[in-house]
Amino acid sequence: MTTPIPQNEKKRLKVLWQYEVLDTVPEEVFDDLAELAAHICEAPIALISLVDEKRQWFKSKFGTDVAETSRDISFCTYAIAQPGLFIVSDATLDERFADNPLVTSEPKIRFYAGAPLVTPDGYALGTLCVIDKVPRELRLEQKQALRILAHHVVSQLELRRRSRELGAVRDETARLKGELEKARAELIAARRDPARRKAKPPAAPRHKAKKKVK
Repeated sequence: MTTPIPQNEKKRLKVLWQYEVLDTVPEEVFDDLAELAAHICEAPIALISLVDEKRQWFKSKFGTDVAETSRDISFCTYAIAQPGLFIVSDATLDERFADNPLVTSEPKIRFYAGAPLVTPDGYALGTLCVIDKVPRELRLEQKQALRILAHHVVSQLELRRRSRELGAVRDETARLKGELEKARAELIAARRDPARRKAKPPAAPRHKAKKKVK
């Protein structure tokens, strides 16, 4: 079965790359959110996934050491193609996932619930998801908590991006300030050192008027 592709996929990928978060090192704030999602939803596995062209990469993972999987077998690629929570109560009974290698072999997914990570502009970059090895459901308060935590993940991604952009502006400002100070120093040195001043061209010789011969 062909996995769904969001209608705004081209722009969605462009926005994802702008965050410059793919393949970055773990960060405590994201790890804490994933762990909190696992505890609230009483799930052994929780992931913050980001879906690019060919894979889902995990910015944070709780309960597993897997760093990424192919997009064509990911549950998250379904989650980002629709609004709201995407829930699979029993993957073995769902024709979309019954033969999925993530279901038939380790981690043997049975239950999946993913909240899309939607940017302020409306692009779903990935999900905050919880996974279990037994069929189950989420209680109403757990569903709401998963939505809220997903919103916090997006807020942290936004904060991370803005901090990086601000850092870049500061670096550029410092560079320009350094160049300006250097130019000023060179100008002052030139004024103080006559040898560095531009030589004045010699005055044109004055020609004496020829006496008229009587």
